[in-house]
Amino acid sequence: MYALVKNNLVTKLFTYPKGFELNNIQYSSDIFSKWSTAEKNAIGIYEIVFDNSNKKDEKWYINTNQSYAFADGTVTASYGTATAKAYADTTWSQDDEDAGDLPSDKSVGDIKTRGLKYNLIQTIKQQASGLLAPTDWYVVKASEVSDYSVPTNIATYRASVRTKSNEMETAITNASDTPALETLYTYTTDSDGVQSRPLGKLPTLES
Repeated sequence: MYALVKNNLVTKLFTYPKGFELNNIQYSSDIFSKWSTAEKNAIGIYEIVFDNSNKKDEKWYINTNQSYAFADGTVTASYGTATAKAYADTTWSQDDEDAGDLPSDKSVGDIKTRGLKYNLIQTIKQQASGLLAPTDWYVVKASEVSDYSVPTNIATYRASVRTKSNEMETAITNASDTPALETLYTYTTDSDGVQSRPLGKLPTLES
């Protein structure tokens, strides 16, 4: 990716090689591949250097648009400070009602937008339900056939799924902010090469 610089300001971006006109001269797309760096720089064309040091995981943060700056012979594309996504639900306020923004079917105090915690917990619930579903028939049969009982290993497994699901939901609920939520989901590798995360994971029947 390249940029055109005039008077030390980035005036045009080239996301892919294409012809352009500059100072009444028509240049073909070939210059991007055939000209040397010095030749391109001489007419104000600079390859962009990307600085992603401020870019954060979009699951947890809202990144800014990239800005482009020219300094010391280099065009740099960089991000501003990312904003953490809301970890808690937000509600409709009295200010919303006073401003006329409160929907007719909502009241002050009703949920306005769901935060990360709610959505993450719903995902855990769905995952747990999906793991339990294949063995639901054991429970149904046990409720309908008097001389049948759920095998011990199945009963133990189903209980372990519920227990771990509850533990994970509690950990999410207790997270103090968005970075704390991110930490729960961040995998690390120990000296034996085993990856794990603070939140843990739901058990499977094989385990």
